[in-house]
Amino acid sequence: MHIPDIFIPLWQSAIYWVIALIFIALALRWARNELDDEKVPLIAVLAAGIFAIQAFNLPVGMGTTGHLVGGALAAILLGSPYAAVFILTLVLLVQAIVFGDGGITTMGANIINMGVIGGFVGFYTYKGLMGVIGNVYLSAGIAAWFACLIPALCASVEMFLAGTFPLVEGMIAMGAYHAAIGIIEAVITAGAIYLIAAARPDMMKTVEGVAA
Repeated sequence: MHIPDIFIPLWQSAIYWVIALIFIALALRWARNELDDEKVPLIAVLAAGIFAIQAFNLPVGMGTTGHLVGGALAAILLGSPYAAVFILTLVLLVQAIVFGDGGITTMGANIINMGVIGGFVGFYTYKGLMGVIGNVYLSAGIAAWFACLIPALCASVEMFLAGTFPLVEGMIAMGAYHAAIGIIEAVITAGAIYLIAAARPDMMKTVEGVAA
């Protein structure tokens, strides 16, 4: 899902960067207001974990790859979609600058897809499902599945607009792949919340439905 530099024209990349910078600014404001001594270790653990799960890139076709995202997990555990934007921005910066995974010019698009879309879809899907089914782990798992699938579909639309590959074929390839690996992301997300709730219930104050 990491879009390389050559996949999107510079003028389109600039538009994505402008949008991404708006959300980065909002995420930094969230961090200034919300981060404390209890949350900083969780931020570090989540950033490392998301970096690790994104490291397993598998080819989807047409020059792009697929992987887990982690945006829903960050947003749910920290109680805000801006937490996902904050963490995913840090992760994507390191991946692009240090490891060459994803482009620099296209980083705005990658932040939008994985941080903004992944975080907001994951967080608000979780909130909506909690109001309907009331089960933390099932809600988190389903939310994580959508937060893996929807960013992938958005990435395929962006690459269609860039003229990189056809819309239908791209959406089928990216959608089918991420619908499958989204099941893994669902299990990991629900499992991580369960394990953290069991080991450190004091860190779960921001998670609706989990007793701190």
